[in-house]
Amino acid sequence: MIWCVFVIEAIVFAALFTTILFVSFHGEKMYSPACIHNYPPDIQEEYFKTHERMDVSYKSKKVVFAKSCGILIFTVILFVCAEIAGAKSFWQGFGNAFGLMIWIGAYDTFFLDWVLFANLKMFRLKGTEHMDKAYHQKWFHLKGAIFPGLVFAAIPASLVGLLICLF
Repeated sequence: MIWCVFVIEAIVFAALFTTILFVSFHGEKMYSPACIHNYPPDIQEEYFKTHERMDVSYKSKKVVFAKSCGILIFTVILFVCAEIAGAKSFWQGFGNAFGLMIWIGAYDTFFLDWVLFANLKMFRLKGTEHMDKAYHQKWFHLKGAIFPGLVFAAIPASLVGLLICLF
């Protein structure tokens, strides 16, 4: 595999991921279960005091659908990345994809969640704008990156490894 290609892919993947995030958290889309479930529980509770309660658990059909779409999108992107990086075996494809997923998980946690999400008012749910401390919960986002984040990362990485073997 070509490592300089991996670094370029990591940068491009972060740009794509950020674009997808900003599109999905734009306008009324941010009030869907697929987005609200990413907020800490105390923010969700405050939001649902003034808005209709909906199922935002990981078992919710809308959340499962959103996560499934994410797996498919990531698998396609990561497969292309593994191909470009020259992966020839399951483990090379898996390693490339898992490495990029670890990178995007770290980028998402340490930059998007801890910096942008915590400080940009555009990510505040209606009725929770006053909850500055709740939006700066670093441990909530770090826990999510570790579990289920690492498990989630292994799914598209495994699919990429399988696709590298098949094609």
